[in-house]
Amino acid sequence: MDNVGVRPTVVLPPDGLTFVELIDVARHDVNVTLSAEARAGMIRSRAAVERLAAGTEAIYGVSTGFGALANVRIPTVKQHELQHALLRSHAAGMGPPIEREVVRAMMLLRARTLAMGYSGVRPIVVESLLALLNAGISPIVPEHGSLGCSGDLAPLAHIALCLIGEGTATTGAGQLVDGDEALRLADLRPIALEAKEGLALVNGTDGILGMLILACADLRGLFQLADVTAAMSVEALLGTDAPFDPRVHALRPHPGQGTSAANLSHMLAGSQICASHRGSAHAVQDAYSMRCSPQVAGAARDTLTFAKAVAERELGSAIDNPSVLDDGSIASNGNFHGAPLGLACDFLAIAAAEVGAIAERRTDRLLDPARSQGLPAFLALDPGTNSGVMLAQYTAAALVAENRRLAAPASVDSIPTSAMQEDHVSMAWGAARKLRHVVDNLGKILAIELVCAARAIDLRAPLAPAPATGAARDLLREHVAGPGPDRALSPELAAAEDLVRSGAVLARVSAFVDLA
Repeated sequence: MDNVGVRPTVVLPPDGLTFVELIDVARHDVNVTLSAEARAGMIRSRAAVERLAAGTEAIYGVSTGFGALANVRIPTVKQHELQHALLRSHAAGMGPPIEREVVRAMMLLRARTLAMGYSGVRPIVVESLLALLNAGISPIVPEHGSLGCSGDLAPLAHIALCLIGEGTATTGAGQLVDGDEALRLADLRPIALEAKEGLALVNGTDGILGMLILACADLRGLFQLADVTAAMSVEALLGTDAPFDPRVHALRPHPGQGTSAANLSHMLAGSQICASHRGSAHAVQDAYSMRCSPQVAGAARDTLTFAKAVAERELGSAIDNPSVLDDGSIASNGNFHGAPLGLACDFLAIAAAEVGAIAERRTDRLLDPARSQGLPAFLALDPGTNSGVMLAQYTAAALVAENRRLAAPASVDSIPTSAMQEDHVSMAWGAARKLRHVVDNLGKILAIELVCAARAIDLRAPLAPAPATGAARDLLREHVAGPGPDRALSPELAAAEDLVRSGAVLARVSAFVDLA
């Protein structure tokens, strides 16, 4: 077999990256290299910066101070000092360190913008960032400090400090080291930054974009999984599959809605449970949480499509200020403003929160003997003596409540900074951080529905579930026991969450149904 044991490599061209490449680097430590074409473009733009830096024209961040200090001229002899001072002063974050995958995404995305040849930095700056990435070195970046404008200044400054031998980082083994040691482990020496290079290292939306792309990747699978757990709940509640008829959804042709309905219809095909009660009085119209699942999950899918389009445009953009244009001039601009990404993050958080909210309503219905079509109270074999999975719904409700708080948009807020020079900021970093929490909570909520719906399906025996939903139940049973006397639920919920996050449930169901 060819290429066994050979790590793939992502090549930074001058025209951006793909989602898959970013996720490979951020989560799977794939190596990155700089293309010859990108290097040539960087050399051309660097020559323009050096020419202008030697002149008398005021160039923001090159021959001037930053923010409200943009009217302060910096003599040529201090331009080197200016770039180093910028990193030190802007590395002002506080709080716990952000996740390693986010730091790696930021490093790659900053390297990606610089490699596009519109920032005027030397190739050695990008090559040093990539060397840290390839060595598994992750600078320590505190969670709080970015307003999403001018880009993620503080988080990126903490990363850039390592390039000059300062700050702190962790190794691939998790060991905490200082900046000098981090460089040594990557076989590097501290960089003496030149004109504009410090500014170019911090003036981007890379943290926001990285978190948005990672969330998009996670939510694609979670939205598919939401269809799986919904199908299991509909089946266990003796619901009808009639509302998922494609002819119905053709009357309201939202793309995501049709996709979700098709998933549900296909997964319920061949169910003995569904077939057992067709034509009964209760099956005329199911509750909204069952019947309207495609409308809610479908709207979330369409929101994800929008957010991905925003992220893809940003992924092909050169985010910096000032920018070196093709004619060699330098243009001050506002492309660092995080509004496009912040709005997408907020919208996606709302959508994900709603998917979790409707899943919790189905879970509650499974546990309520007044609404569960004959299932025992709380799915306990001996209700009263045993409480069954009663408290699993409490946990789901707590997570839904938290998601509702987190779904309040951050991007409508703005606190002016830098002596009113930066008088409207995006708060997009906060929107992205909230989105990560919502995504994490959604995985837990769906794991709870999986556990409860599987137990309810077991209690419908001897009627058999559909092959697809039965496959999900059978996988869970390899890790979590079926109905029985009360036992600690937390380990079982954690095991279900692992199956959700690993993609194992989707993989098992996909052996029977092609999920879209």
